[in-house]
Amino acid sequence: MTDLRIALYQPDIPGNTGTILRMGACLGLAIDVIEPAGFDMSSRALRRAGMDYTEQASLTRHRSWQHFLTWVGEQDRRLILATTKAQRSYREFEFRPNDILLFGRESAGVPDDVHAAADHCLLIPMAEGTRSLNLAISTALIAGEAIRQSEMPAPTQ
Repeated sequence: MTDLRIALYQPDIPGNTGTILRMGACLGLAIDVIEPAGFDMSSRALRRAGMDYTEQASLTRHRSWQHFLTWVGEQDRRLILATTKAQRSYREFEFRPNDILLFGRESAGVPDDVHAAADHCLLIPMAEGTRSLNLAISTALIAGEAIRQSEMPAPTQ
């Protein structure tokens, strides 16, 4: 069983956050939102994108990056940042069942201090000439691989 978490750093778009909350509810993943968000977390767009799943989602709101970082320090977890600035593909990474998968703002990613705090930084390889994927899609790709790995049986020797 996995104890993965998805953390969103100051998300900008309520529809993406709602979609990720819905995914988290459906897949049993807890979601952490690091505030301030670029929208009212009780907004209609958030509820519409998450449909009726937002009530079922395991959501923890952290009032700041520093508050979140303190909380992470109390956990026995790795912080895995998805970023276009990484060199290593998420497909080449060995996830652990209790990793925290961190995703940046749709408009700006994350600042340097957030990069520095991550245990690992991963990239989603894309076709040349493309810039980025939608946040909800990026989250689903990486979370899907992390779930797949955490549910694989241990290799036998």
